[in-house]
Formats: sequence, C-alpha cells, structure tokens
Amino acid sequence: MDNSLIRKIFTPGIDFLKETGNIGLFFIQSIHMCFRKPFKFNYILKQMEFIGVNSVAVVVISGGFIGMVLALQSYHGFRRFGSEGLVGITVALSMTRELGPILTGLMVAGRAGSAMAAELGTMRVTEQIDALTVMALSPIKYLVVPRVIASFLMLPILTIVSDFVGIVGGYLVGVKLLGINEGAFINKIVKYLNVEDIYNGLVKAAFFGIILSVISCYKGFYTKGGAEGVGRSTTEAVVFSSLIILISDYVLTSLMF
Repeated sequence: MDNSLIRKIFTPGIDFLKETGNIGLFFIQSIHMCFRKPFKFNYILKQMEFIGVNSVAVVVISGGFIGMVLALQSYHGFRRFGSEGLVGITVALSMTRELGPILTGLMVAGRAGSAMAAELGTMRVTEQIDALTVMALSPIKYLVVPRVIASFLMLPILTIVSDFVGIVGGYLVGVKLLGINEGAFINKIVKYLNVEDIYNGLVKAAFFGIILSVISCYKGFYTKGGAEGVGRSTTEAVVFSSLIILISDYVLTSLMF
C-alpha cells in the first residue's frame, strides 16, 4: 500500500490522540494550579459573572422552549394510550437527568467557551501570555484556573435554572394549553421524581463545566497564526467541547443510572 495513502488514513486518528493527550496534560496542570497560592477570588468572581450570570438569558430561553416541546410531543404520544397524566413526570425526568445539563453545557460552550478561546487566543498572538511568563507569573494560574473554577461552580446553578424553567414551560403547555389535569401533572412529578435524579444531573453539569472550560482555554492558550488562528481556535473550541460533552454524557449516564 502507498505510504501517502497510509498517512491519509491514520494521520487524523493520530492527531486526535495527540490533541486529546495534550488536553489531558493541560487539565492536570490546571487542576494542580487550583490548589496553589495565591487564590485570586476577585478573578474567580469576575468569571462567575461572565460565565454564569451573563448566560442566564440563553439558558432560560432554551430550557423553557425545550420543556414546552417535550410536553407537546409527549402529550400526543401518551394520548394514544390514555396516559396524559404522565406528561409531567416525563418532562421533569427528561430535564433533570439529561436535557437540563446537556443544553446548559452546549449553550455555555457556545457563548462563554467561544469567548474564552477568543480572549486567550488574542492574548497569545499579541504576546501577552509570553509577557506573563517573562514576569515569572504562571499564565495557567492567572488566566485558566479562574475560568475552570467558575465554570465548575456555575454550570450546576445554571442547570437548576434550566430544569425549573423547563418544567414550568411543560406545565404551561400541558395544563394551560392542552388541558391536562393539574393535580395529575404535579402529583406524578412529586411522586416519581427523586432527589438522585436532580443530583446526578448536577454532577453531570459540573463535569461539563470543567470540560468546556479546559478545552476552550487550551485552544485559546495554544493559538497560532494571528487573527486567522484566533478564529480557527474559537471554532475548534466550540465544536470539540460540544462533542466531548455529548460523549461524556453517555459515559456518565451509563455509570449513574
């Protein structure tokens, strides 16, 4: 077989493994720096505002409409079997177990993750990161750690907001629009929704926060090629973090449920 053909077949897989290994090393460095002084709480609070507070609107809109769509679709399915009362618990379980964490992770990756990659990428191509190194300051400590900690803390909180708004949206469509009995809708949720369902969803969200922040910071931190490289790193950060979130969701779901 021609050597060039072999390279075309195996090079993408090898590059992917290299990139995954580099991200793993970057993650280890970031976690190590999280426990080293000094602790810049003002940097962390600033990132919590940017990642968390500024993402509330997009999380509320996406969570609310997903809850409405779930109620609408499940109603038409359950009506065939005379089980419209199960719409409430279906919406609640879907939001708390899967859709709440997943939607929050993907929305924040698209909004805040892209901004992280673009900001760090711009700092790299303008040599600001190199300047920190020259001043004997750790760029990972001052630029990456606050973003990782803020994402880890804020993703579960945003997921709670998404879960709540999604269930409320399902209630409005199911009870007020489609005429499902209000008592049946709420009682099924109270009876069958367990604390473990909510807790496991929040654990997922915390993992997704670490994933999107580490990948986005990594892509921005090692940007090359000027302005074009910044755009490329931003795109790669969103795509790669979204894919890893979806893959890790399957792994976490198989372990938890």
